[in-house]
Amino acid sequence: MNHTERLPRNRTYLMCPPKHFTVEYAINPWMDTTVPVDAVLALKQWEILRDTLGDLGHQVHVLDAVAGLPDMVYAANGAFSVDGTVYGARFRYPERSAEADAHREFYTTQGWSFAGPQHINEGEGDFAYLPGAYGGTVLAGYGFRTDPAAHAEAQEVLGRPVVSLRLVDPAFYHLDTALAALDDRNVTYYPEAFSTASQRVLAQLFPDAVLADRADAEAFGLNLVSDGRHVILNTEATAMGDKVRAAGYLPVHVDLSELKRGGGSVKCAVAELRG
Repeated sequence: MNHTERLPRNRTYLMCPPKHFTVEYAINPWMDTTVPVDAVLALKQWEILRDTLGDLGHQVHVLDAVAGLPDMVYAANGAFSVDGTVYGARFRYPERSAEADAHREFYTTQGWSFAGPQHINEGEGDFAYLPGAYGGTVLAGYGFRTDPAAHAEAQEVLGRPVVSLRLVDPAFYHLDTALAALDDRNVTYYPEAFSTASQRVLAQLFPDAVLADRADAEAFGLNLVSDGRHVILNTEATAMGDKVRAAGYLPVHVDLSELKRGGGSVKCAVAELRG
């Protein structure tokens, strides 16, 4: 497939620097409190990711880090926006609950239409939006962090159809560890992270999807950010880079080894602002 068929679109993103990033507690299988985080390296890697997005022509807003919230660097979890409307997050674990307030303050002071949630959901961690798929479709994960009731709530807030997908592997506890939008209508995903029924749904909706294997998923190769042409993913995910290249996209590798200690990679660190 010719790369010229894959056209980038300028995006706006929100990121939060890992100024207070540590692994002080374990709320997913990737977190090991016995291995210290290299705070200097984590910040350097984050800055390279931010600069990479900027160099590709995207605008990056920065949310101030808050002391005592070590996971705030995973900015994707704080909310989910579609066409200027924001569905706020409500975290599963109390260790992260105050992050939702910081995100709410950002959106409300910026003039977004913000809806506070009644149900537990972790923002773009468990929601993906494809504006070109079936007139604009939200894919939503549940099983570990986000309550299924949040999917119906998001549909009411955003006015877009929401497709519920059940996650079944604790290693892939958020949708964004198991599935990613490559452009406005195409996805890549690791089938075995989903229930059998959800696999059938995905196969029906996205027959041309780029399928990943377990090694790709464990390398956080699906925790990526794509502008429709450039696919930013971590350096460990070399095989995943080959797969997206074969599908006509251009992989851009960034080292995020420190952020993986907390159970996240490129996508976890980047929320898309869809104004």
